[in-house]
Amino acid sequence: MKTNRRIFVKQGVLGATGLLLSSQASAYSRILGANDTLRFAVVGLNGRGKALVRAIQAVPNTEITHLCDVDSVVLEKAKAYTIEHGSKAPKTVIDYRKLLEEKDIDVIAIATPDHWHAPMTLMAVQAGKHVYVEKPCCYNPEEGEMLIEAQKKYGKLIQMGNQQRSGLASIEAIQDIREGIIGEVYHGKAWYANTRGSIGKGKEIAVPEHLDWDLWQGPAPRMPYKDNYVHYNWHWFEHWGTGEINNNGTHEIDICRWALGVDYPTKVSSSGGRYHFKDDWEFYDTQIANFEYEGGKMITWEGRSCNGLQFFQRGRGVTLHGTNGTILLDRNLYIVYNHKGEEVKWVKEGVESATTNTVGMGGLDVSHMNNLANGIRNGEVLNSPIDDGYKSNLLCHLGNISQKVGRVLNINGNNGRILNDKKAMKMWSREYEPGWEMKV
Repeated sequence: MKTNRRIFVKQGVLGATGLLLSSQASAYSRILGANDTLRFAVVGLNGRGKALVRAIQAVPNTEITHLCDVDSVVLEKAKAYTIEHGSKAPKTVIDYRKLLEEKDIDVIAIATPDHWHAPMTLMAVQAGKHVYVEKPCCYNPEEGEMLIEAQKKYGKLIQMGNQQRSGLASIEAIQDIREGIIGEVYHGKAWYANTRGSIGKGKEIAVPEHLDWDLWQGPAPRMPYKDNYVHYNWHWFEHWGTGEINNNGTHEIDICRWALGVDYPTKVSSSGGRYHFKDDWEFYDTQIANFEYEGGKMITWEGRSCNGLQFFQRGRGVTLHGTNGTILLDRNLYIVYNHKGEEVKWVKEGVESATTNTVGMGGLDVSHMNNLANGIRNGEVLNSPIDDGYKSNLLCHLGNISQKVGRVLNINGNNGRILNDKKAMKMWSREYEPGWEMKV
């Protein structure tokens, strides 16, 4: 009964806080007036783009003025979806470069394939736009470093889409850790488990008439079209994607890094492979990556893309282990255990979010987008500014690089760069299609 009451009280507090934030934002929007409405464009609309549309619509005093996608069928469906959920008819654009010429856009929200994230973000801030970019913020480490440089040079805000950073329960968990609720926290275990099917063996076919394949590839060197690339399986091809560790591991690895209060590791190792199916999938359906830090701290990520057996009845989440107990934390719940395994605190997130589907829509998207809007309007500190979000993204890249070269990487703990390994450092950057090179 005491536990139930504690849950009720805590949920009431979280709900009241959410109402307060909403009320403050609404009051501020009235002060701004119609001329100060934040005008958004959303780019990449087949999956996460829908979640970003709904998040923007839920933030007070915003308007979606433009939608952009290289697939005309997806673009028209997204336009209808946006109107259906309350927005005026937005303009539609296929070529992102033309979108940048539009003057009536304040913020660009990016949910494209990974190889486009950093180039689009760079182009946006150079055009005077603020940016919400889905994770991973960069296709490789060099691009992340360039985005940090660009943010400083052009002065526009860049928020990375690791939305759990804006969850009230997660924020409370981190504050409790800082105050010593589980003693000295030294290990974070992150996991993701799903039951993805085989992507088969692709065949070269004619590009669908509704898809601009050249623009879809954008900054990536040109490849012939195959029938198992678009719209989702590109995640598993090295030419455009960054694997499950970047696709989903970024979120939980980020929470572990936040909880442990660490930035760059000193050692990174990874093992695993493509075990479940024999197909075109180029990354790993099974991967265990370890990140070691000075001072006796470590993060471990376990990814199983094709075997969805859950830990703690959760397809994704983290456990944070300290000298006086353990915390279990996911997008929707926070539990503290003592060393006897007894629950001593239980906090439910005030809003619900999806966990393992391909859209991942939920209340945390709204909170994170609202944080960016408040950052633009009144200087509120971003919960995941690009210089911090990149550090978590970098861990995922280092995990893949370690896996690729088949050895432990020694890392400069001051800047995250790989030490004394020329082969590994070749993966720090990429070759671009001529004319698409990133230049800050």
